[in-house]
Amino acid sequence: MAALHNRVSQKELKERMYRETEPRVTLSFYRYFTLSDPRQFRDDLYKALYEQQVFGRIYVAAEGINAQISIPRSRLEWFRDYCDSLEALKAIRLNIAVDDDGKSFWVLKIKVRDKIVADGIDDPGFDMGKKGRYLDAVEFNRLTEDPSTIVVDMRNHYEYEVGHFEGAIEIPSETFREQLPMSVEILQEKKDQPIVMYCTGGIRCEKASAWLLHKGFSNVFHLEGGIIHYANTIKAQGLENKFRGKNFVFDDRLGERIGDEIISRCHQCGAPADTHTNCKSEACHLLFIQCSACAEKYEGCCSEACREMIHKPEEERALIRKGLDQAPRVFNKARGRLRRGGQADAQPSL
Repeated sequence: MAALHNRVSQKELKERMYRETEPRVTLSFYRYFTLSDPRQFRDDLYKALYEQQVFGRIYVAAEGINAQISIPRSRLEWFRDYCDSLEALKAIRLNIAVDDDGKSFWVLKIKVRDKIVADGIDDPGFDMGKKGRYLDAVEFNRLTEDPSTIVVDMRNHYEYEVGHFEGAIEIPSETFREQLPMSVEILQEKKDQPIVMYCTGGIRCEKASAWLLHKGFSNVFHLEGGIIHYANTIKAQGLENKFRGKNFVFDDRLGERIGDEIISRCHQCGAPADTHTNCKSEACHLLFIQCSACAEKYEGCCSEACREMIHKPEEERALIRKGLDQAPRVFNKARGRLRRGGQADAQPSL
């Protein structure tokens, strides 16, 4: 029987993955459904995926599943059949990554959580079954051409900064749980207008659409499959691309190119750039945007202080790390400061 958790070091697993010769595919999926025994579902899922060399990060809760995985290309059809064999996952939409070499994950982690996406909702009357209407890419393009339509981005500031749909409103908050009440407040004056919500893969905007309906809004839509499914659809069907820039993703890639434009700037010098990176200093790991020139100048660090830090002896670095608050940090453009509490390997939000 397969182990129900990983027992090998992260470093060794990553090295093994990069030595693989078989191509891999990165994909994501989610579904809201009622799960009576999340722990048993999690254990059964782990056994099945572990045996097929599937890597990734999956969250299971009583409200459903939220997953991002890397799977050997030869096992892709097996995975589709496996999902169809489970009533809860039958015919589930699999979002195939847009700009991908499959080297996105190197270990399988499946965790049981209270929610598949943290929302802060504590309202027994809230019903995920009453959600906004799905829009496919064709319908999205058509509806967003109407000047009365409000397009709302339900992602975090660092996602919106590098890429978003033209004309989209940013909800300038630090977490999804903050965005939900803020979106109700910001959109209150436009309750009767068509409101189209979107996110990376659909999970956040689907819940947000249900929340707006719960709060009395009446004309709410959300983009089916999010940005990832939209990008694949417009490419396959030759449709106009209304997304500008890069789509931030929560895996080792940190982004996938959707539009040709670079709409953001390096956080260090201000030059056009949209490459996210984590500061190379172990005592920092700040998530920020860095151009190639600054990456070379600062050796992948966010500041001169961190650049100096990486050249100190390991013993000295270890002592310094012990004295620091090690909560992950992310540059917060919305509030113009560094925020603790989020980086690239935080809970995946699709």
